[in-house]
Amino acid sequence: MSDASAVFDAAVDLYATWLRVERGLSNNTVKAYLSDIAMFRQFVDEEKGTAQAPEDIDEGVILDWLAARSEAGLSPRSQSRGLIALRGFFSFLVAEGELKNDPCRRIELPKLGRPLPESLTLDEVERLLAAPDESTLRGLRDRAMLELLYATGLRVSELVHLTLGELHLEAGFLRVMGKGSKERLVPMGDYARDYVERYLLEGRGILTEGDRGRRADEPVFITRLGGAMTRQHFFQQIVQYARQAGITKPVSPHKLRHAFATHLLERGVDLRSLQMMLGHSNIATTEIYTHLSRARLLKMVKEFHPRG
Repeated sequence: MSDASAVFDAAVDLYATWLRVERGLSNNTVKAYLSDIAMFRQFVDEEKGTAQAPEDIDEGVILDWLAARSEAGLSPRSQSRGLIALRGFFSFLVAEGELKNDPCRRIELPKLGRPLPESLTLDEVERLLAAPDESTLRGLRDRAMLELLYATGLRVSELVHLTLGELHLEAGFLRVMGKGSKERLVPMGDYARDYVERYLLEGRGILTEGDRGRRADEPVFITRLGGAMTRQHFFQQIVQYARQAGITKPVSPHKLRHAFATHLLERGVDLRSLQMMLGHSNIATTEIYTHLSRARLLKMVKEFHPRG
C-alpha cells in the first residue's frame, strides 16, 4: 500500500467515525457517503495512474468526476448526492486541520440538469495544441496525441490503448474499442491525420528503429523507452502544456473530449452523429453537451450584448 493510499484510508476512517459518533448518522447513511467517496477515489486513482492522498485532490479532478458520472447516465439526484458526500468529507478534513484547502468550496450543487466543467474555448484549445515542441520526439508525439484527442473526442483510455491496427490514416478514421467492448468508427480531420502520420514516420519510427515494433497490436503512442504511454503520464503532460499555454482553468484529457463535443454542437452537428462519435449508448448522455453549449452562448450574450 502506498503512503498516499494509507493517508486516504486514515482520512476516510476518521471521517466515518465522526459521522457515526459526532453526528449520530445511521450505518446505512454512513455507508452511502463512504460508497460515493470510494467511487470518487477509484476514479481519481485511475485518472492519475497512481494512488492519491486527499491533499493531492483539486477542483479540476472533482469536476471531471462529476462529468464522467454524467456521461455514465447517473441521475441529477445521484450526482448531487456524490458531490454532497465529497463536500462533507473535505470540509471535515479542513475543520480538523488535516487539509489546508477544500477543493469543493467553489463547486455548487446543480439546481437543474447535470454539473459539467467549463469547456475550453477554441483559443485555449489552439494554444494547448501548439504548446509541445515539435522539434523533439516527445513534443511531436504529444502534439499528435493532443490533435487526435481533440479531433476525435476519444476517452483518454481509448487514446493510450489505441493500436497501430486500429489506425486507418488513408481513409481518415479510427476503429476504437470503447466501453463495454463496443467497437465504433471515428473520423479524424486532416490536421490530426497529418500529425499522427508525421509522428509515426519521424518520432515513433526512430524510437522503434524503423520497422521494429510495427505489429498491428502494438500501441500507437509510446514513451522514449519504447513502452506504452500511460494515462498518468499523459495527464501530467497535458497539465504541463496547459500551464505553458497560460490556461488558468483546470485542464485534463477529459476537457479536450468536452471541447470536441461542445465545439461541434456550436457549429451545428446533430446529436445522433455526436452520439456515435463519442460512443454513448444512450443519446440522453450526449444531450448534456447541449447544456454546456447553451450555457456558453448565454454567457456570451450577457458579456457582449448591450442589454445583456
